[in-house]
Amino acid sequence: MAKLVERPSSARGNRRREQLVDAGVALLCKGGWPAVTTRAVAERAMTKPGLIHYHFGGLPGLRTAIARRAGELIIGPLLDELLAAEDDRQALTVVQRLTSETAGDERMIRMGVELIAGAMRDPALGEVLRDELRRARERLGRRLGELHPDWSTGRRSGAATLVAALIDGLMLHRMLDPGLDTGEAMAAVEDLLSPQSETVRKEQHGHREEA
Repeated sequence: MAKLVERPSSARGNRRREQLVDAGVALLCKGGWPAVTTRAVAERAMTKPGLIHYHFGGLPGLRTAIARRAGELIIGPLLDELLAAEDDRQALTVVQRLTSETAGDERMIRMGVELIAGAMRDPALGEVLRDELRRARERLGRRLGELHPDWSTGRRSGAATLVAALIDGLMLHRMLDPGLDTGEAMAAVEDLLSPQSETVRKEQHGHREEA
């Protein structure tokens, strides 16, 4: 029977959980999901394999926690800086800088690749990644609403999805083509987010209705 101090709700139990998740993330970055085994995680965390079952219900539960932590490590810092931007122009500058930096970070690249690969194979990991992306889009949408209170809910949501997809796409292209200049892409997105683009869109929609 486990001691009371080792229960997940205790401070010691929480520390043990964190150690196991941190060990799993390190193994994920080093060797991908195949490297994340019960024995390997326990050895790296310098604890007993049985604690993985105790705290997470087994390896699948631990893998889910690892995926959530990896998603937070990849998405969190970039999103925080993006949301701190004072306007669209500054936000796009942040996107350009951070996508370049992330594309050059081998650890982040490995985590991102493994998250996607795991999500494609394991429905539980896929749900974790989908939740992280949904929350990111929602936060982006709220920030766009603050910057553009005249925008419709649909436009805020659509722009948030566009920005999130832009970041993912730019990271992929920069990973495959490190010499890629993303300046033109940023200029194109800035044009799409400009007030003039909304006016043109409404005019085109009006013309279609008249036709």
